[in-house]
Amino acid sequence: MCTVCGCSEGEARVSGQALAGTGAVHHPHHHHDHDGHGHDHDHPHDHAQDHHDHTHAVKGMAGGANHHYGNGPAGAHAPGLSQSRMVQIEQDILSKNDSYARDNRRLFQQRGILALNLVSSPGSGKTTLLTRTLTHLRGEFGLAVIEGDQETSLDAERIRATGVPSVQVNTGKGCHLDAHMVGHAISELDPQQGSVLFIENVGNLVCPAAFDLGEAHKVAILSVTEGEDKPLKYPDMFHAADVMLINKIDLLPHLDFDVERCIDAALQINPDLQILLISARNGEGLDAWHEWLRLSRRTRLIGRPLPLRADAPTA
Repeated sequence: MCTVCGCSEGEARVSGQALAGTGAVHHPHHHHDHDGHGHDHDHPHDHAQDHHDHTHAVKGMAGGANHHYGNGPAGAHAPGLSQSRMVQIEQDILSKNDSYARDNRRLFQQRGILALNLVSSPGSGKTTLLTRTLTHLRGEFGLAVIEGDQETSLDAERIRATGVPSVQVNTGKGCHLDAHMVGHAISELDPQQGSVLFIENVGNLVCPAAFDLGEAHKVAILSVTEGEDKPLKYPDMFHAADVMLINKIDLLPHLDFDVERCIDAALQINPDLQILLISARNGEGLDAWHEWLRLSRRTRLIGRPLPLRADAPTA
Protein backbone atom coordinates (compact mmCIF):
# COMPACT_ATOMS: atom_id res chain seq x y z
CA MET A 1 0.00 0.00 0.00
CA CYS A 2 1.17 3.50 -0.81
CA THR A 3 0.76 5.49 2.40
CA VAL A 4 0.90 8.74 0.46
CA CYS A 5 -2.48 8.04 -1.09
CA GLY A 6 -3.66 4.62 0.11
CA CYS A 7 -3.58 2.96 -3.32
CA SER A 8 -2.36 -0.60 -3.74
CA GLU A 9 1.10 -1.32 -5.06
CA GLY A 10 -0.40 -3.46 -7.80
CA GLU A 11 1.08 -4.40 -11.13
CA ALA A 12 1.61 -1.54 -13.56
CA ARG A 13 1.96 -2.06 -17.29
CA VAL A 14 3.76 0.00 -19.93
CA SER A 15 2.07 -0.68 -23.28
CA GLY A 16 0.92 -4.03 -21.92
CA GLN A 17 4.24 -5.14 -20.44
CA ALA A 18 4.14 -5.83 -16.70
CA LEU A 19 6.16 -3.49 -14.51
CA ALA A 20 6.60 -3.87 -10.76
CA GLY A 21 5.71 -0.84 -8.64
CA THR A 22 8.53 1.29 -7.27
CA GLY A 23 7.23 1.10 -3.74
CA ALA A 24 7.47 -2.68 -3.61
CA VAL A 25 10.84 -3.72 -5.02
CA HIS A 26 14.03 -2.38 -6.56
CA HIS A 27 14.15 -2.72 -10.33
CA PRO A 28 16.80 -1.37 -12.64
CA HIS A 29 15.48 0.80 -15.43
CA HIS A 30 17.09 1.53 -18.72
CA HIS A 31 17.47 4.72 -20.74
CA HIS A 32 18.84 5.23 -24.23
CA ASP A 33 21.19 8.20 -24.08
CA HIS A 34 21.39 10.78 -26.83
CA ASP A 35 24.53 9.15 -28.19
CA GLY A 36 22.71 5.87 -28.74
CA HIS A 37 24.16 4.12 -25.70
CA GLY A 38 22.00 2.78 -22.93
CA HIS A 39 22.50 2.56 -19.21
CA ASP A 40 20.83 0.74 -16.37
CA HIS A 41 20.49 1.98 -12.84
CA ASP A 42 19.20 0.61 -9.60
CA HIS A 43 18.39 2.66 -6.51
CA PRO A 44 18.30 0.90 -3.15
CA HIS A 45 17.19 3.11 -0.27
CA ASP A 46 16.83 2.56 3.42
CA HIS A 47 15.57 5.54 5.42
CA ALA A 48 14.36 4.43 8.82
CA GLN A 49 13.53 7.32 11.12
CA ASP A 50 11.95 7.49 14.53
CA HIS A 51 8.85 9.61 14.99
CA HIS A 52 6.50 10.18 17.89
CA ASP A 53 3.18 8.44 17.56
CA HIS A 54 0.06 10.55 18.09
CA THR A 55 -3.45 9.12 18.25
CA HIS A 56 -6.92 10.30 19.12
CA ALA A 57 -9.98 8.39 20.27
CA VAL A 58 -13.02 8.21 18.02
CA LYS A 59 -16.27 8.48 19.95
CA GLY A 60 -18.72 5.67 19.52
CA MET A 61 -16.07 3.07 18.67
CA ALA A 62 -16.18 -0.09 20.77
CA GLY A 63 -13.68 0.15 23.60
CA GLY A 64 -12.76 3.71 22.65
CA ALA A 65 -10.46 2.39 19.90
CA ASN A 66 -7.76 4.79 18.80
CA HIS A 67 -7.58 5.78 15.14
CA HIS A 68 -4.88 7.96 13.65
CA TYR A 69 -6.72 9.57 10.73
CA GLY A 70 -5.20 13.01 10.09
CA ASN A 71 -3.91 14.03 13.53
CA GLY A 72 -0.60 12.17 13.62
CA PRO A 73 2.65 12.88 11.77
CA ALA A 74 1.56 10.77 8.79
CA GLY A 75 -1.65 12.77 8.35
CA ALA A 76 -3.46 9.54 7.44
CA HIS A 77 -4.77 6.27 8.86
CA ALA A 78 -4.07 2.69 7.82
CA PRO A 79 -5.29 -0.29 9.90
CA GLY A 80 -2.44 -2.04 11.67
CA LEU A 81 0.17 0.65 11.00
CA SER A 82 1.39 3.14 13.57
CA GLN A 83 1.98 6.76 12.62
CA SER A 84 5.76 6.34 12.87
CA ARG A 85 5.68 3.29 10.60
CA MET A 86 3.49 5.09 8.07
CA VAL A 87 5.85 8.07 8.04
CA GLN A 88 8.80 5.73 7.47
CA ILE A 89 7.06 3.93 4.60
CA GLU A 90 6.06 7.21 2.99
CA GLN A 91 9.60 8.54 3.22
CA ASP A 92 11.01 5.36 1.69
CA ILE A 93 8.51 5.45 -1.18
CA LEU A 94 9.13 9.09 -1.99
CA SER A 95 12.90 8.70 -1.61
CA LYS A 96 12.95 5.88 -4.16
CA ASN A 97 10.71 7.86 -6.47
CA ASP A 98 12.89 10.98 -6.20
CA SER A 99 15.96 8.95 -7.17
CA TYR A 100 14.28 7.73 -10.35
CA ALA A 101 12.99 11.27 -11.00
CA ARG A 102 16.56 12.62 -10.89
CA ASP A 103 17.55 10.10 -13.56
CA ASN A 104 14.60 11.11 -15.72
CA ARG A 105 15.41 14.80 -15.27
CA ARG A 106 19.04 14.21 -16.19
CA LEU A 107 17.99 12.51 -19.41
CA PHE A 108 15.59 15.35 -20.26
CA GLN A 109 18.36 17.87 -19.70
CA GLN A 110 20.82 15.93 -21.85
CA ARG A 111 18.35 15.80 -24.72
CA GLY A 112 16.93 19.31 -24.28
CA ILE A 113 13.45 17.85 -23.74
CA LEU A 114 10.73 19.94 -22.12
CA ALA A 115 8.74 17.46 -19.99
CA LEU A 116 5.36 18.57 -18.66
CA ASN A 117 3.29 16.68 -16.09
CA LEU A 118 -0.42 17.29 -16.78
CA VAL A 119 -2.51 16.77 -13.64
CA SER A 120 -6.23 17.14 -12.99
CA SER A 121 -9.43 15.47 -11.88
CA PRO A 122 -10.98 12.88 -14.22
CA GLY A 123 -12.99 14.54 -16.98
CA SER A 124 -11.24 17.90 -16.88
CA GLY A 125 -10.46 17.72 -20.59
CA LYS A 126 -6.75 16.79 -20.50
CA THR A 127 -6.86 14.46 -23.48
CA THR A 128 -9.03 16.79 -25.57
CA LEU A 129 -6.61 19.62 -24.79
CA LEU A 130 -3.67 17.41 -25.73
CA THR A 131 -5.08 16.25 -29.06
CA ARG A 132 -5.88 19.82 -30.06
CA THR A 133 -2.44 21.06 -28.93
CA LEU A 134 -0.60 18.26 -30.74
CA THR A 135 -2.52 18.84 -33.96
CA HIS A 136 -1.61 22.53 -33.87
CA LEU A 137 2.08 22.17 -32.96
CA ARG A 138 3.21 18.92 -34.57
CA GLY A 139 4.83 20.67 -37.54
CA GLU A 140 6.94 22.99 -35.38
CA PHE A 141 9.01 20.59 -33.24
CA GLY A 142 9.05 17.06 -31.92
CA LEU A 143 6.21 15.93 -29.68
CA ALA A 144 5.58 12.80 -27.62
CA VAL A 145 3.06 11.70 -25.00
CA ILE A 146 3.04 9.31 -22.04
CA GLU A 147 -0.54 8.42 -21.15
CA GLY A 148 -1.40 7.33 -17.61
CA ASP A 149 -4.65 5.50 -16.78
CA GLN A 150 -5.59 2.69 -14.49
CA GLU A 151 -6.85 0.63 -17.43
CA THR A 152 -7.39 0.74 -21.23
CA SER A 153 -5.31 2.32 -23.98
CA LEU A 154 -8.14 4.55 -25.21
CA ASP A 155 -6.36 7.84 -24.61
CA ALA A 156 -3.08 6.66 -26.15
CA GLU A 157 -5.03 5.63 -29.25
CA ARG A 158 -6.58 9.11 -29.45
CA ILE A 159 -3.09 10.63 -29.24
CA ARG A 160 -1.64 8.33 -31.92
CA ALA A 161 -4.49 9.32 -34.23
CA THR A 162 -2.94 12.82 -34.36
CA GLY A 163 0.29 11.33 -35.72
CA VAL A 164 2.21 11.89 -32.46
CA PRO A 165 3.88 8.88 -30.77
CA SER A 166 2.41 7.82 -27.43
CA VAL A 167 3.03 5.12 -24.83
CA GLN A 168 0.27 3.92 -22.51
CA VAL A 169 1.02 3.26 -18.85
CA ASN A 170 -1.71 1.37 -16.99
CA THR A 171 -1.29 1.67 -13.24
CA GLY A 172 -3.78 -1.07 -12.28
CA LYS A 173 -5.02 -0.18 -8.79
CA GLY A 174 -2.58 2.70 -8.49
CA CYS A 175 -3.98 6.22 -8.73
CA HIS A 176 -0.88 8.05 -9.96
CA LEU A 177 2.16 7.71 -12.17
CA ASP A 178 5.56 7.49 -10.52
CA ALA A 179 9.04 8.22 -11.86
CA HIS A 180 9.89 4.53 -12.25
CA MET A 181 6.92 3.94 -14.56
CA VAL A 182 7.78 7.07 -16.52
CA GLY A 183 11.41 5.95 -16.86
CA HIS A 184 10.33 2.72 -18.54
CA ALA A 185 7.89 4.60 -20.78
CA ILE A 186 10.70 6.97 -21.82
CA SER A 187 12.85 4.00 -22.84
CA GLU A 188 10.09 2.68 -25.06
CA LEU A 189 9.03 6.06 -26.44
CA ASP A 190 12.58 7.40 -26.97
CA PRO A 191 11.58 11.08 -27.44
CA GLN A 192 13.79 13.03 -29.81
CA GLN A 193 16.14 15.84 -28.90
CA GLY A 194 14.53 19.23 -28.41
CA SER A 195 11.01 17.80 -28.22
CA VAL A 196 8.15 18.48 -25.85
CA LEU A 197 7.04 15.46 -23.81
CA PHE A 198 3.57 15.59 -22.30
CA ILE A 199 2.94 13.21 -19.39
CA GLU A 200 -0.82 12.89 -18.88
CA ASN A 201 -1.14 11.70 -15.30
CA VAL A 202 -3.96 9.59 -13.88
CA GLY A 203 -7.01 11.73 -13.08
CA ASN A 204 -6.55 12.59 -9.41
CA LEU A 205 -5.97 15.85 -7.53
CA VAL A 206 -4.29 14.26 -4.51
CA CYS A 207 -1.23 12.02 -4.71
CA PRO A 208 0.23 13.08 -8.11
CA ALA A 209 1.21 16.29 -6.30
CA ALA A 210 3.71 14.34 -4.18
CA PHE A 211 5.37 12.33 -6.96
CA ASP A 212 8.10 14.06 -8.94
CA LEU A 213 8.40 12.48 -12.40
CA GLY A 214 11.44 14.51 -13.45
CA GLU A 215 9.26 17.06 -15.25
CA ALA A 216 10.11 20.72 -15.78
CA HIS A 217 6.61 21.86 -14.80
CA LYS A 218 3.36 20.52 -13.43
CA VAL A 219 0.39 21.88 -15.35
CA ALA A 220 -2.87 21.70 -13.39
CA ILE A 221 -6.05 21.63 -15.47
CA LEU A 222 -9.28 22.64 -13.75
CA SER A 223 -12.59 22.59 -15.61
CA VAL A 224 -15.30 25.09 -14.76
CA THR A 225 -17.69 22.18 -14.13
CA GLU A 226 -15.72 21.26 -10.98
CA GLY A 227 -16.29 24.38 -8.90
CA GLU A 228 -14.09 27.37 -8.13
CA ASP A 229 -13.09 26.11 -4.67
CA LYS A 230 -10.91 23.21 -5.88
CA PRO A 231 -7.58 25.02 -5.24
CA LEU A 232 -8.59 25.47 -1.58
CA LYS A 233 -9.81 21.88 -1.23
CA TYR A 234 -6.72 20.36 -2.88
CA PRO A 235 -3.99 22.88 -2.05
CA ASP A 236 -0.98 20.56 -2.48
CA MET A 237 -1.68 20.07 -6.17
CA PHE A 238 -2.04 23.76 -6.96
CA HIS A 239 0.95 24.63 -4.80
CA ALA A 240 3.06 22.12 -6.75
CA ALA A 241 1.91 23.40 -10.16
CA ASP A 242 3.55 26.18 -12.15
CA VAL A 243 0.60 26.68 -14.49
CA MET A 244 -3.17 26.34 -14.09
CA LEU A 245 -5.41 26.05 -17.11
CA ILE A 246 -9.07 26.83 -16.42
CA ASN A 247 -10.75 24.73 -19.09
CA LYS A 248 -14.24 24.54 -20.61
CA ILE A 249 -14.84 28.29 -20.39
CA ASP A 250 -17.28 27.88 -23.27
CA LEU A 251 -19.67 26.47 -20.62
CA LEU A 252 -19.51 29.53 -18.35
CA PRO A 253 -22.85 30.97 -19.58
CA HIS A 254 -24.53 27.78 -18.38
CA LEU A 255 -22.82 27.44 -14.99
CA ASP A 256 -22.62 29.23 -11.66
CA PHE A 257 -18.80 29.44 -11.69
CA ASP A 258 -17.01 32.53 -10.39
CA VAL A 259 -13.80 32.84 -12.40
CA GLU A 260 -12.32 35.62 -10.25
CA ARG A 261 -13.03 33.69 -7.07
CA CYS A 262 -11.26 30.65 -8.54
CA ILE A 263 -8.25 32.71 -9.56
CA ASP A 264 -8.08 34.37 -6.13
CA ALA A 265 -8.23 30.95 -4.43
CA ALA A 266 -5.45 29.57 -6.62
CA LEU A 267 -3.20 32.59 -6.04
CA GLN A 268 -3.84 32.34 -2.33
CA ILE A 269 -2.32 28.86 -2.45
CA ASN A 270 0.41 29.70 -4.98
CA PRO A 271 1.10 33.40 -5.65
CA ASP A 272 3.49 32.51 -8.51
CA LEU A 273 0.96 30.37 -10.38
CA GLN A 274 0.46 31.31 -14.04
CA ILE A 275 -3.22 31.08 -14.99
CA LEU A 276 -4.73 30.78 -18.45
CA LEU A 277 -8.41 30.54 -19.39
CA ILE A 278 -9.06 28.14 -22.25
CA SER A 279 -11.62 26.06 -24.05
CA ALA A 280 -10.17 22.87 -25.51
CA ARG A 281 -13.50 22.42 -27.28
CA ASN A 282 -13.71 25.65 -29.31
CA GLY A 283 -10.07 26.76 -29.11
CA GLU A 284 -10.58 29.94 -27.09
CA GLY A 285 -7.43 30.93 -25.24
CA LEU A 286 -5.28 28.18 -26.80
CA ASP A 287 -3.04 30.66 -28.61
CA ALA A 288 -1.72 31.84 -25.22
CA TRP A 289 -1.21 28.22 -24.13
CA HIS A 290 0.70 27.40 -27.32
CA GLU A 291 2.87 30.48 -26.90
CA TRP A 292 3.66 29.46 -23.32
CA LEU A 293 4.76 26.05 -24.64
CA ARG A 294 6.99 27.62 -27.30
CA LEU A 295 8.60 29.98 -24.80
CA SER A 296 9.16 27.20 -22.24
CA ARG A 297 10.75 24.99 -24.88
CA ARG A 298 13.06 27.81 -26.05
CA THR A 299 14.05 28.47 -22.45
CA ARG A 300 14.93 24.80 -22.00
CA LEU A 301 17.03 24.76 -25.17
CA ILE A 302 18.87 27.98 -24.33
CA GLY A 303 19.53 26.89 -20.76
CA ARG A 304 20.74 23.43 -21.77
CA PRO A 305 22.05 23.40 -25.37
CA LEU A 306 21.70 20.22 -27.39
CA PRO A 307 24.82 18.07 -27.70
CA LEU A 308 26.48 17.80 -31.10
CA ARG A 309 25.45 14.88 -33.25
CA ALA A 310 28.10 12.25 -33.86
CA ASP A 311 28.32 13.33 -37.53
CA ALA A 312 28.25 17.09 -36.83
CA PRO A 313 31.33 19.09 -37.89
CA THR A 314 33.53 20.35 -35.06
CA ALA A 315 35.76 23.41 -34.95
